[in-house]
Amino acid sequence: MGRFSLDEVRAVCKERDAWWTVLLVDPFAIRLTRWLAATRITPDQITMVAFALGIGAAVCFAQASTWWLVAGALLYHVGFVLDCCDGKIARLKGLGSPFGGWLDFMLDRVRDAVCAIALAVGMYSATGQEAYLWVGFAILGLDMFRYLNSSQVAKARRSMRAERQKAARQAAAALAEESPDIVLRAADAGPAIEAEAEADAEAEADAEAENDADAGPEPAPRPRGRYARIRAFLLRRRIRMHLISGIEFQMAAFIIGPLTGQVIPAVAIAGGMLLLFELALIFRFWQGARRFAAGRRVNFGFDLPPQSSGHPAEAVAARAAT
Repeated sequence: MGRFSLDEVRAVCKERDAWWTVLLVDPFAIRLTRWLAATRITPDQITMVAFALGIGAAVCFAQASTWWLVAGALLYHVGFVLDCCDGKIARLKGLGSPFGGWLDFMLDRVRDAVCAIALAVGMYSATGQEAYLWVGFAILGLDMFRYLNSSQVAKARRSMRAERQKAARQAAAALAEESPDIVLRAADAGPAIEAEAEADAEAEADAEAENDADAGPEPAPRPRGRYARIRAFLLRRRIRMHLISGIEFQMAAFIIGPLTGQVIPAVAIAGGMLLLFELALIFRFWQGARRFAAGRRVNFGFDLPPQSSGHPAEAVAARAAT
């Protein structure tokens, strides 16, 4: 089997990812991917091995003694590093498949559920503190909430983006024989409309990047404030603005908590921050949905400028000019 260079492996990494993955996982996963890609091991086989390591971590968590918790945390992290290799190899060698994506997603959910139950029941059995059972419920509940929330927000944003693009095409075609000049300007509106859709879909990309789906390339923002400068700084390093995502929450629950012996504080702090970021995602989606609904009521979803004649294609062209 031919060998790939590190640059070739880096080229198939996600455009944006969690800071934990970028800083603490990819430095190992990229090199491991390069080695695995030179073998006949398939991405699905890697997924299965990573899942087995996760179940091994759950077995360790169930013992609930100090060194078993440490062993469980280390096994979980090794399994996560390996889990970050399957998608890279699939993209690198063109072996990606719908079944592989489904398998990876489902086994990740099963692994995390089993680890949460094992950790909660193990710590309860060892200490008798009912708070650990509530910790288990919190991990399961937040994990389910973030995936349902991100998937539904992403689905709604894709629908809005598709409707915007469809409206732009219909508006341009409507005037095809009436005014070529307006048609040309309407056609030029495409990039502007897509850029607006990309801006509205920023939260979607952050949410979807938690899964093993590729986050599409993002236009470089113009730093116009502290937030924009920080965001540009992070994006240059492939780190998304969703700083406390499901990945960081999982690492707090299954690595930081067991390693430090502070499971309850780790889950409480990370869970609270995850919830805040998810609420921010919902708020930004609500803002985008309001803008979309307001524009939808007027001519194919685009507000007509005061100087327009009222024709939807002219409205699209006017938007391009601005």
